[in-house]
Amino acid sequence: MLIVLTGIDGSGKTTAARALVDSARAGGRNALLLSNHAARKRLSLLSERFGWDLPPRFADFIETIVRLATVLFSHARAQNFDGLVVMDRHLHCQLALRQASGLDRGRLIPWLLEKLPAADVMVHFAVDPRVAHERVMARGTDKESLADLQAFRAAYRSLPEFGDFVVVDANGTPDEVLAELNRVIAATEPIPA
Repeated sequence: MLIVLTGIDGSGKTTAARALVDSARAGGRNALLLSNHAARKRLSLLSERFGWDLPPRFADFIETIVRLATVLFSHARAQNFDGLVVMDRHLHCQLALRQASGLDRGRLIPWLLEKLPAADVMVHFAVDPRVAHERVMARGTDKESLADLQAFRAAYRSLPEFGDFVVVDANGTPDEVLAELNRVIAATEPIPA
């Protein structure tokens, strides 16, 4: 079973992905966590450190190359894995970032989304941007403005694919979010014959 988690920064995707895989393994299931980051955090930290103001197209170019590589590698690893596969982020995240930056979807990512194996469940972590902003600031490893997070949330919601996502309320505690995620998975998993 392939589960893909999407959502704005600070929505709790990575925390939930790790907890989901850990709980599946503790229950005796095979589970694999695959992270599809785009080097966005590193780019923003480098930009801040050196005072760079990266043009959106240049940042998107770098992020897209990294995201494509990680997603393709993740799908190659998932292909022969027998068990639960959780992907933390996917190509939809790059599409939302593009939308939030005022860039178009392009052709390559939508084409790849049609060609890659579809997820059994696309989960979107819906969170109030103010809550997400507090979380981002608390972890102290990257910086996002509230306005950027609001634009990112709006961009996700405007994706044509968003209607196929299962939306999970990610405003709660990590345990509450994990419980909701487990309910989504239980409702989706096929009943053994």
